[in-house]
Amino acid sequence: MNPYIALLLTFIIALGWLRLMDFAAHRGWIESRLSRKVIHIGTGPIFVLCWLMFPPLDISRWLAALVPFAITIQFALVGLGIMKDDASVKAMSRTGDRREILRGPLFYGIIFVILTLVYWKDSPIGILALMLMCGGDGLADILGRGVRSPGLPWNKGKTVVGSLGMFFGGWLLAALVVGIYAVLGVFPGAFTDYLLPISVISLAGMLVESLPLKDIDNLTVTLSAVLLGMAFFG
Repeated sequence: MNPYIALLLTFIIALGWLRLMDFAAHRGWIESRLSRKVIHIGTGPIFVLCWLMFPPLDISRWLAALVPFAITIQFALVGLGIMKDDASVKAMSRTGDRREILRGPLFYGIIFVILTLVYWKDSPIGILALMLMCGGDGLADILGRGVRSPGLPWNKGKTVVGSLGMFFGGWLLAALVVGIYAVLGVFPGAFTDYLLPISVISLAGMLVESLPLKDIDNLTVTLSAVLLGMAFFG
């Protein structure tokens, strides 16, 4: 496919997904905290699977990175109050304060841009890190708040069920997307070759996410996944 057509389609798909969630939250069909995590979980795999439309050209990764870059700029403008977007604020903040977008959602977008440019389809490291951040952190919050369970001894703000959600959410999304890339021949080897790295990285992400580090989970979990990914894949 022409890389510019792939870029246009990726923009349409990504923005369509975000606008759908914004609309649902603004209309009250989905609670704002839940919509924030659904966006968190769904955006990553949708975007990374769109990479498959781009041809093997040097410019492709740069064009693809324009999508999260543009959305991140929008997040910053809304969070700073320069752009008014009540639907986005309701969908992506916990309390309705636009400044919350300048923390988690903004970090989320910046990480997407960096990992797209650095790893692209050349290595599974970037995809593993993104899927752990999306599926793991997203499901951890949903299950941690929705299912009663004991708090962790070293961090009473986190629960056993939430940590298990972190592990399984990250593992499932990573296995799904990396599996698709392996089956299509984008990544070398069989899908089973990736199960051990996915499991170890998901376990490490679960442990890092459980630490009492407020509002920087997106950064710490992603960094741990990248470092372990480098150990496995070089």
